Amino acid sequence: MDAHSMERTGESRRKAAWIFLAVGVVFLAANLRAPITAVGPLVPSIQQSLHLSNTAAGILTTIPLLAFAVLSPFASRLARRFGMEAVLLYSLLFLLIGHIMRPLDSAFFLFAGTIFIGTAIAVDNVLMPALIKEKFANQLGAMMGTYTVAMNLSAALASGFSIPLAETWGLGWRGSLRFWAVLTIAAFLLWAPQVRYRKKVPLLPAAHAGRAPLWKSLLAWQVTIFMGVQSFLFYSLITWLPVLLQGKGMNEEMAGWMLFLFQFAQLPFMFIVPVMAEKMENQKLLVFLTFLLMAAGIVGCLFQSASFMWLSAVLLGIGAGFAFSLAMMFFTLRTRHAMQAADLSAMAQSFGYLLAAFGPPAFGWLYDITKGWTAPLGLLLFASGCLLFSGLGAARNKYIS
Repeated sequence: MDAHSMERTGESRRKAAWIFLAVGVVFLAANLRAPITAVGPLVPSIQQSLHLSNTAAGILTTIPLLAFAVLSPFASRLARRFGMEAVLLYSLLFLLIGHIMRPLDSAFFLFAGTIFIGTAIAVDNVLMPALIKEKFANQLGAMMGTYTVAMNLSAALASGFSIPLAETWGLGWRGSLRFWAVLTIAAFLLWAPQVRYRKKVPLLPAAHAGRAPLWKSLLAWQVTIFMGVQSFLFYSLITWLPVLLQGKGMNEEMAGWMLFLFQFAQLPFMFIVPVMAEKMENQKLLVFLTFLLMAAGIVGCLFQSASFMWLSAVLLGIGAGFAFSLAMMFFTLRTRHAMQAADLSAMAQSFGYLLAAFGPPAFGWLYDITKGWTAPLGLLLFASGCLLFSGLGAARNKYIS
């Protein structure tokens, strides 16, 4: 074989490896929300089967968020010791164990399996943006967009198909939950070959040794606050938007479709925004558009009649898509190397999901004490202002020093 043929063979192998890795990223991303969103529609069936109280059911749906908040800081440390590829592979094993445990005939296994799932996803949430920065540096925007779309499309599908799987296909709630293990098995099979090429990452590249820790960086805190506020807004809306719509006279089925519209409206922009963000000198315009979309949607919820609430759902969905995509991109655009991106992702997601856990209760508490929607929606409008100011700082064309 001549040198030219060997070069072409080597190029073909590199291209095939790149495609295989990209497909692995997509399947891994598809596992990061579906195991969580599949539970919500099945809660009444689970409660009836396992005799769970409303409090226990609430704890079940909160466990993943708490796991994200508590365990995110440990993900980058594991990656430094074992390599990102290996940690991601082991996390898929944890996820598969969780899938197996949850449907067993005991509340103990339901909660234990949920803890396994929350632990696995907490690690993956942190490491995936860092891995994309390292492996797809020349296609950063496109791959981050693909990653976020895969994550959120699978979430919407899992939420929508849980009841049909349980009732129409006759799988019951246990079979419906088990079904999503198919995604985990596929991701594991695609990811296992990547461990052959893993490398342990030094504690910090030599060129960046001696730099101040992230918590001393204003820019890191601006990214962190942006991540936290967008999580606060999203989880408040996903919890309370259907209730608000029913309060305006919309029936339960139509309110459910409005929630689907809110989620579906995000998807195109979760691909478009990262591609745009990568090409811009700074992302301040995108941050400002995010604020306008969120503010317009919130004000619409306050003043529009039920017949026009579809418009608010679309505006809020697009705004949420902008916000989440920008948060993910800031992890990569504001850092110099993959492990710094992992550290920033860990810091921001730990704070972000902790703040998100307070969003729905705070919204509900304001509604309870005021008996109206003005105060809780005012809280979301204030949060949108915080999103704007933190985002304008995070959007500066700078690296964390």
